[in-house]
Amino acid sequence: MSTVTNSDIERAPESSGAAVGNETLLEVRDLKKYFPVKSGGVIRRTVAHVQAVDGVSFTLNKGESLGLVGESGCGKTTTGRLITRLYDPTAGEINFEGNDIGPLTRRQMMPIRSEIQMIFQDPYSSLNPRHTVGTIVGTPLRVHNMVPEKKVLARVQELLEVVGLNPEHYNRYPSEFSGGQRQRIGIARALALQPKLLVADEPVSALDVSIQAQVVNLLGDVQEEFGIAFLFIAHDLSIVRHFCPDVAVMYLGKIVEIGDRETIYERPHHPYTQALLSAAPDVKQAAIGGRRERIRLEGDVPSPINPPSGCRFRTRCWMAQEICAKQEPPLMQIGRRHKVACHFAGELHQTPDRPVTAEILGVDDQGNSSSVGPAPAEIHDQPGYADSWYDLKTKSVTSA
Repeated sequence: MSTVTNSDIERAPESSGAAVGNETLLEVRDLKKYFPVKSGGVIRRTVAHVQAVDGVSFTLNKGESLGLVGESGCGKTTTGRLITRLYDPTAGEINFEGNDIGPLTRRQMMPIRSEIQMIFQDPYSSLNPRHTVGTIVGTPLRVHNMVPEKKVLARVQELLEVVGLNPEHYNRYPSEFSGGQRQRIGIARALALQPKLLVADEPVSALDVSIQAQVVNLLGDVQEEFGIAFLFIAHDLSIVRHFCPDVAVMYLGKIVEIGDRETIYERPHHPYTQALLSAAPDVKQAAIGGRRERIRLEGDVPSPINPPSGCRFRTRCWMAQEICAKQEPPLMQIGRRHKVACHFAGELHQTPDRPVTAEILGVDDQGNSSSVGPAPAEIHDQPGYADSWYDLKTKSVTSA
């Protein structure tokens, strides 16, 4: 059973960070980053810690893309900067090609810098206004001795052409370019060292809508041509769905759900994922005259200095019960390519206004709706139930 159209499937190659048989490029295990909070006065003492990233784990294969989504302040950017070692991790492992780069010193990281690059969010502040484009793009080549000095200019012009800019503009300054062109310069700088992994931190959020598609398509072309893996950090769920076959959802420093795009967008299990998706426009439902019901979360995001006990989402969750405050839910495997951190993963499709364990999830190519939900108790013990859905119309279990 599938509620996803063919156009959805063709957006990107089918892949998964947990897929068997693919070569692993990056494996993050229980990654943490705590920022100290200092007291005032002459003698400044650490009085608390901001738990920006607290136990993040995921896997990314060579040449594939993983989208990282969540509200502002959930730890997405910090995770990206930890992986590129712009921040030093408090704990955990960052295994790049089988080697833990977390404990490495700055000198030891130098050979690896060329293989992990970052595209920054703001194209206006990430480029030095006093340097020409040729200097900005060419400096990494000189620092890492990638090409002889006499060939640096030719390589810079080649990179500018790759990202769709005029190669003759290498002697211009960033102020002479638009926002979209500046982001292309940032992409050219990141590509200069021929990296194996690109961390794209909100690469289109500061751009006009008309320019966003151009930059995203450019990144897709770059990935296809050079086989680069992407950790794509974004707020825009539609862009992540278009670009990334696999998606991880973060909340208050933790990953609460991770899986393939089809499952995350069409059959979300975690209440927070459901709330995020309900806030995004659904073009498919609008086309058939339907409207997605909005889940409105109550309260504010808790402080990462003093997060709630147990499940961090429980203070805003309509399904929260006593166990949620006492026990933190682990990231459990509920399908071959799907993990969820929720005590009530078997009651996935309850919503604040709809306490029924069934939900219209989408339409097939003929426009027919499909209702699925948790299976009744008498078949819970059947083999393979964890990887199945219960069709409320046919009263049968269907493989997820």
